[in-house]
Amino acid sequence: MSLDLYAKAVELTAQGKTFAVATVVRVEGSSSARRGSKAIIDAQGKLVFGWVGGGCAESAVRNEALRCIELQHPLVITLDMSDELLGVGMPCGGKMEVYIEPVLPQPDLLIAGHGRIAEALAVFAHLLGFRILVNDPGADQTSFPQAAQVIAEDFDLIQTPISQNTYVVIATQHKNDHLWLQKALASEAAYVALIASHHRARLVLDYLAAEGVPADRIARIFAPAGLDLGAATPEEIALSIVSQMVALRRGGSSRALHLTELDMPDSDASEKVITQCDSHPTE
Repeated sequence: MSLDLYAKAVELTAQGKTFAVATVVRVEGSSSARRGSKAIIDAQGKLVFGWVGGGCAESAVRNEALRCIELQHPLVITLDMSDELLGVGMPCGGKMEVYIEPVLPQPDLLIAGHGRIAEALAVFAHLLGFRILVNDPGADQTSFPQAAQVIAEDFDLIQTPISQNTYVVIATQHKNDHLWLQKALASEAAYVALIASHHRARLVLDYLAAEGVPADRIARIFAPAGLDLGAATPEEIALSIVSQMVALRRGGSSRALHLTELDMPDSDASEKVITQCDSHPTE
């Protein structure tokens, strides 16, 4: 891979962009791209750097890169270029395997609040690869050494923007929790949770409904926060919350799996033979 392609990948990563890297890993017969050829495809399906073949081969790779990003795991695809009608529309006389790997931005955990639950949550989430942001008048860097940013003065709640890559946990101990919820629900946050008792959670949700917050938005709130682990200590509560975040992020559930339910890995499971030329993604 050329240094320019590395530089482009670093640039996109620094910008927090989602993209995929496609690499030609095997070529049989004639092909417009060679083994080792690489390309970067952005989250809109546009090839922004590199080369993995032209025409419908590129279109197929771009489409599969979008699927790879959506699934959040690598794919190996096989392009059949030996048949113009049944293959990818390029009668080059060969086949090409392409490994596509998604590059996803580091998720943010925004903790609104302080205290032992918030501190334990920061520790667990940091270990799991989240970038920690804390916003609360009672917070300081000493209590949150893992935090990339600690904001203690933000009366308008504007110094920590919330994106679709942000997980928001409100641990304000009932101080302005409704304001934080309104801010989070106005965004496309990946996760919004309120640490509160069942009684307090119901009061806050009812308040939001009375304020005109749409029901579908309110339904996004996990309140009380966390999986039902029977947690009793601040650390156990924090564990239940970060477990819920991981389950949501990875598409899992809290249900225990028996050994007989687990599928053994299949070395060919990620491969796919593309038998027709898909349409080009939106530029």
